[in-house]
Amino acid sequence: MSEDNESQNKNPGGIIKQTIDSATALSKAVPIYEDAVQPLAKETGKALGTLGKAVNVALAPISLVVWGYDQMKVFLENKVTEKLEHVPEDRIITPPPNVAGPAIEALKFTGHDETLQDMFANLIANSLDSKTVVEAHPSFVDIIKNLSPDEGLILKVFASAQQFPVIDVKLKNKKENGYSILHRSVTTLGSVASCKHQQLTENYLDNLCRLGILEIPSGLRLTAKNAYDAII
Repeated sequence: MSEDNESQNKNPGGIIKQTIDSATALSKAVPIYEDAVQPLAKETGKALGTLGKAVNVALAPISLVVWGYDQMKVFLENKVTEKLEHVPEDRIITPPPNVAGPAIEALKFTGHDETLQDMFANLIANSLDSKTVVEAHPSFVDIIKNLSPDEGLILKVFASAQQFPVIDVKLKNKKENGYSILHRSVTTLGSVASCKHQQLTENYLDNLCRLGILEIPSGLRLTAKNAYDAII
């Protein structure tokens, strides 16, 4: 890169140069990135905001290893930049490839659903922020990939409520001193979350528990007054 181009691409905080340096270091570590430096420099000249350019440059190395990145580029630039709106520019870093790469690739199969798209955008945004990158665990990609759109809506409910009432309907057998379960995991959660297929709420809860996201403890009940009124 010439001195004139380098001067043109600098911003007051030096974020673009720092990000390019980070991307260049990554290219030295992984041979497939050898041709990344020049395209990265050109990316900084686009008519984006300062933060948008930083995000674009930081994500560019991932485009070399993920098929179909160009088709999702506009979404990523807009959505991820929006989520990083209040993040200082000096915290924008090139994301770990084992987080951002699989997350971007998975977006190819979730383009039809805004809820799951948003989850992946959050994960990618966290991986771009030096303060939150440690929280962007690679396993989260597979967890989101195993969610249905309705399950994503259910998780949104738990963003504002740590607990939600769920009951099993049992038929007691006095003669044998036992019971049989007529209905499992009866709840209004599917309705509250505006799930498209509310009749599958029990299946959704089973999957969320299987993934370790939710837990339905046996033998416990909520003590809040009228907690179960909506169900009973």
